[in-house]
Amino acid sequence: MYTSAKPYFYGTGRRKKSVARVRVYPGTGAITINGRDIDEYFGLDTMKLIVNQPFEVTGNVGKFDIVANVTGGGFSGQAGAIRHGLARALVLADEANKPALKAAGFLTRDPRMKERKKYGLKAARRASQFSKR
Repeated sequence: MYTSAKPYFYGTGRRKKSVARVRVYPGTGAITINGRDIDEYFGLDTMKLIVNQPFEVTGNVGKFDIVANVTGGGFSGQAGAIRHGLARALVLADEANKPALKAAGFLTRDPRMKERKKYGLKAARRASQFSKR
């Protein structure tokens, strides 16, 4: 547990090119991402569900406030990074959360990345189309 004005738990999450630094404070369930409310930051409900999954698995809905700083990637990668960092912080908050989070796969960093572009092609695998003559 870290101490500043209020004590908090910290976790770093990563997904694709996104990196999330997540602080978890005991509180009422408010979620702030990059200084904005979660409803403002993520327009889609699926992204909000992804962020809240560790709370639902551990049964801690409404017990903690989240303050997250996220950089890089798109919204999907950022939501996954926040979920990863939140899961790590919840393990620090209570070690009893670890089996449930591990079984759900939230503590594992997703290794899938964008495949690099190859020479002679337009993208990683996309080639130019030739017609039959």
